Amino acid sequence: VQLVESGGGLVQPGGSLRLSCAASGFTFSNYYMSWVRQAPGKGLEWVSDIASDGGDTRYVDSVKGRFTTSRDDAKSTLYLQMNSLKPEDTAVYYCVRGTAAAGYDYWGQGTQVTVSS
Repeated sequence: VQLVESGGGLVQPGGSLRLSCAASGFTFSNYYMSWVRQAPGKGLEWVSDIASDGGDTRYVDSVKGRFTTSRDDAKSTLYLQMNSLKPEDTAVYYCVRGTAAAGYDYWGQGTQVTVSS
């Protein structure tokens, strides 16, 4: 199993970024997927997840209306579209595979998102 995030970087407040997570080594369409972030000096924070069929998405309150999670099962890729970014969104963002039985079982290496003027 491999999860590889990309798309992070430095962006000004109010800007946008799209993160991608390329999955391999398993049947991507069978799993719900999540985004989790860790801000500097803080613990892990769940951001969003998406059902295996893409029919249900959930978000932490702080990103609702600004972030959108989607998936392309044909490409085995998870996305996080981030708009209206704020300095408090600065964090390392991780792509995570989820299972009903075991919870989060595989993590990507993370991609840094920095929101600063």
